[in-house]
Formats: sequence, structure tokens, C-alpha cells
Amino acid sequence: MVRKIEVVSYDSLWPKKFEEEKDRLMAVLPEQLVVQVLHIGSTSVPGLAAKPIIDISLVVSEISELDNYQDALSSLGYESWGEYGLPGRRYFPKGGDTRTHQIHAYQYDNLSELGRHVAFRDYLRVHPEIAEEYARIKVHAAAAHPTDIDGYCDYKDEFVKNIEKEALKWLWQNK
Repeated sequence: MVRKIEVVSYDSLWPKKFEEEKDRLMAVLPEQLVVQVLHIGSTSVPGLAAKPIIDISLVVSEISELDNYQDALSSLGYESWGEYGLPGRRYFPKGGDTRTHQIHAYQYDNLSELGRHVAFRDYLRVHPEIAEEYARIKVHAAAAHPTDIDGYCDYKDEFVKNIEKEALKWLWQNK
């Protein structure tokens, strides 16, 4: 089945859906493993249009230890896709063809990946004009590549990389 890429208007329930999922995760993962659970991605930016999938960054004390909890995550509906193209990450989508959530798990000291996700999110939260521009690009990307996730991502790639650079610089200037 080919899944249609859909970018929808911001849903004020997304933060609540994240918090509910965070609670579910904390109920099945040991406290000593979990360092932090963060809402990232477009659904974490108030007012931003997005694909209606809650992105979660699961920060853990030891990434290889997380591999021992695949059954626990499976009990919540997550599939384990391993690193899925990014060394040091564990990726867990939920919902199959109607994906609702996805976990990007990293070890706490993977500052490059964690930093770019958090910086991008925070930058968009305080720069609504950039978030609006990003929303327009995502809508155009979905229209141009309605069933091609790689094409959709490629369409946004240059903008995202440029904003990530600006966001990381901004983060350091404001700490």
C-alpha cells in the first residue's frame, strides 16, 4: 500500500498526545535507562502545519541497553527498525501504514543528533516567520511528492539543513 503524504494544520492536541505517549513509555522502560523523553519534530512547534505523526526523542543512558526492551516497546505498538540509516540511533515507528508516533532513540552523549533536533525545534518555536515558511515548503513538498517520502524529504532538505545551522548557532548565542 502506498501511503499518501499529508501535511495538516496544527492540532492543539499534539502536545497532549505526546505526554500520554511519554507516560506509556515510562511505564514500560526502566527509570535508570531513560534520561529524557522529548517532543521533537513539527508537531512540537505550536502553530506549525505537520504530518500528524508525533516525533519522540528518547534519550537513554546506554543505546545498546535499549535493544533489550524491544518487546516492551512492541507491547505499545512500536516496531524496531534498528539504526535505520543513522548510526547510533534506534528507530521505532508505531501504527504501520497509519503511523501515529515514531521514536528516535539516542544515547545521551550523541550531542550532534540530539542537538540538531532540539535546536531546530526551539528555533522554530521562537521564530514564527521561519516556521510559517517551513510550513509552506512542507505543503508544497507534499503536493509535489504525494506518495514519495524520499522526494518529500529531498524537497525540504536544503531548507532544513540551512535552518539547522542557524538554529545551532542561535542556540549557542542564547546560552
